[in-house]
Amino acid sequence: MPVVTIREAVAADDEAIGELLVQAFVEQYAKKLPQVQVTDRRKRELRDVAGKRAVAKVWVAESNAVVVGTVAVWPMGAQGSETWLSDSCDLRHLAIAASVRGQGVAGRLLDVAEAWARGSGAKRVVLHVRRGAIGVRRLYEARGYLRDESGDIDALPEVFLEAFMLPLF
Repeated sequence: MPVVTIREAVAADDEAIGELLVQAFVEQYAKKLPQVQVTDRRKRELRDVAGKRAVAKVWVAESNAVVVGTVAVWPMGAQGSETWLSDSCDLRHLAIAASVRGQGVAGRLLDVAEAWARGSGAKRVVLHVRRGAIGVRRLYEARGYLRDESGDIDALPEVFLEAFMLPLF
């Protein structure tokens, strides 16, 4: 198993993070939710890592100087946060390169992101999962995330996002 380090993202990582996000989203949806189309607008949003770093904390997992994973957390009250609960951080954009999937990289990134949220004083971490993304849902539920329908985002016909929250004790 390759050595993977987790660190905060810097500007030099932006392009690699953006491409990893687009590749992971397109590839995973094609396999598991083939009816989902990742639009050009969505790809632009995923690639705007500099804009994300301006308002959120972004981390990368790196192996042999290559970005192989990423996750982001919007702090409490941050511009663009999709949280529906006060005193909460918004976790988004978890993506793992196919070459390291199943090796615990996602868990390590989530450990760092959740610890940062806890250290910021947040009472919970919230996130959204596309309806039908069963594997993603299971990943978060296994970590203790609870379903919270009050935070669902119904933007059909484009997307329905199911809300989850992790209490931070």
